Amino acid sequence: MTATYVLAAGGTGGHLFPAEALARLLVADGASVHLLTDRRADAFAASVPGVTIDLIRAGQLGGGPLHAAYGLAELALGMMQARRLLRRLAPASVVGFGGYPSVPTMLAAAQLGLPTLIHEQNAVFGRANRLLAPRARSIATGFAAVHGLRPADRARAIHTGNPVRPAIQTVGAQPYAPPAETIELLVTGGSQGARVFSEVVPAAVVLLPAVLRARLRISQQARPEDRDTVAAQYQALGVAADTESFFTDMPTRLARAHLVVCRAGASTIAELAAAGRPAILVPYPYAMDDHQTVNAGALAGAGGAWVMPQPEFTAPALADRLAGLFADSAALASAAAAARAFARDDAAERLAGLAHDLAGGRENCPMECAA
Repeated sequence: MTATYVLAAGGTGGHLFPAEALARLLVADGASVHLLTDRRADAFAASVPGVTIDLIRAGQLGGGPLHAAYGLAELALGMMQARRLLRRLAPASVVGFGGYPSVPTMLAAAQLGLPTLIHEQNAVFGRANRLLAPRARSIATGFAAVHGLRPADRARAIHTGNPVRPAIQTVGAQPYAPPAETIELLVTGGSQGARVFSEVVPAAVVLLPAVLRARLRISQQARPEDRDTVAAQYQALGVAADTESFFTDMPTRLARAHLVVCRAGASTIAELAAAGRPAILVPYPYAMDDHQTVNAGALAGAGGAWVMPQPEFTAPALADRLAGLFADSAALASAAAAARAFARDDAAERLAGLAHDLAGGRENCPMECAA
């Protein structure tokens, strides 16, 4: 009999990437997988064949009284939807990956007595997972140390790591080679780029010695409205540069990168570690609970990166840092090795193992959950 697993996740990449990795393993093992999420995850079905997507209503609970009331109403409706679906599917276990769209499904699963697992990607426990943690049978974490986890929940916490895309994992199999003649610099701020990088990085390159600029080849993501300006600045400097709002060949660019300048989301940290590439991390200062600063500190503390808080991320400061690192191949190679050692290559397998373990205990589930 084919086992059924339900995954619940918010519709952003940070929540969907680990869900995708787990879904691939479960489908390959012959399981039936349903993803319960919001409409932002439309591309998920194409990326993971064999996964059924079900949209569940969910509302955010913050804001003023009217917004909170609307959020509660949406949450109640979402729980009713999820409860009906979970009764029909009778999943072996239910795995949540955070984000407010995961809350109705995970609460409904807990009410039905189904085996539940939550995965926290960041080094600071997210608000949705904080709400769900007391009800979860098991807790998986992307980082070894996680802030905000209640002492009562620590006994159920297991460090699995954050799964990454297979194409990124193959990069880590290639040894890091410090710069020779050409220096490859990769600048990425997510799928839409980061405006601060468009403002600061070209201005920092202007301040570099001409002999160093001549060796640079830059791949930089920029917002669509900033892309032409950034490209024109590099062209005026005579610097070889590819400037796009989105790179479809990110694994290739990461493989040849000698240094990466980027944000510090959980998926970004996991991919840098899996690839074994050194980075200058500029945490997004407005991230919920400042979790990117804590994420960045974990990788930097292991020796795999350097952190530049956004207020300190100025053109002169960045130029000094770039010039120093490009002149110190040993420092770059050491950081690359430390980043690689930080990775958990079997994160997806660890998650799958937890999901299977929970499924094995389903015979102890109350009768209500099997109805």
